[in-house]
Amino acid sequence: MALDSLQTLRFALDGSVARLTLCRPDKLNAFTAQMHAELREVLDALQQGQGALAPARVLVLGAEGKGFCAGQDLADPAMAFKPGEPPPSLGAVVERDYGPLIARLTQLRMPTVARVQGIAAGAGASLALACDMVLAAESAAFMLPFAKIGLIPDTGASWAVPQRLGLARAMGLALTGHKLPAAKAAQWGLIWECHPDDQLGAAVDALCAHLSDLPTHAMVRTRQAMLAAQANSLGEHLAYEAMLMHELGASADFLEGVNAFLEKRAPRFNAR
Repeated sequence: MALDSLQTLRFALDGSVARLTLCRPDKLNAFTAQMHAELREVLDALQQGQGALAPARVLVLGAEGKGFCAGQDLADPAMAFKPGEPPPSLGAVVERDYGPLIARLTQLRMPTVARVQGIAAGAGASLALACDMVLAAESAAFMLPFAKIGLIPDTGASWAVPQRLGLARAMGLALTGHKLPAAKAAQWGLIWECHPDDQLGAAVDALCAHLSDLPTHAMVRTRQAMLAAQANSLGEHLAYEAMLMHELGASADFLEGVNAFLEKRAPRFNAR
């Protein structure tokens, strides 16, 4: 499948900014098996970074319509409940689709930014929170309604939300299923920023322009270091930091950054 024939997504490369948009607005951009397949294709193509995609240095993940993503589309044929037959294996769906999706996002070779408007619920909230930075409109809200249908927060939410909010707030969100308005999500530290609806696009564009000028590989390694810190002891993490600094300290980007500082000019980072 070519990137110009996507049916549930829209993809465009705007200079160094890759823009990936969920395009099922009539279903609040809920996930289907086809959407998962197309997400895998786009993210794998960006990871390879060949040909026309080589200039990409930042990924913006957004959505069409009044909501960001309502989670899994329970009407999708892959989730169909058939009378007299066992229900579909949700564990298999998580292993096949959702787990690999989060792995692809958190291992992508460039920083990722989520642009959220309206509701981000269930796996939709998890998708946004898997990005490195989340910017949301004031009208946006995050919701973990899994318990209401007898499930647990998945797609990484039961890991990411307690890490960001602490156990008390994460537990409250998960057990009640209440909406968390974007302004409070920013105040609590769940997301990076909240903006008036009519200013969200400009804020995302300004952030992406800034990130595009920074050394991409160092930002990816920064992500890896911060994620690894959740499991490492202090001693283990000091050794991990030293390993990454051995690598980055020998990079062309580091040399360019130092030279630019000494020469009192703006750096020009080109490495991937």
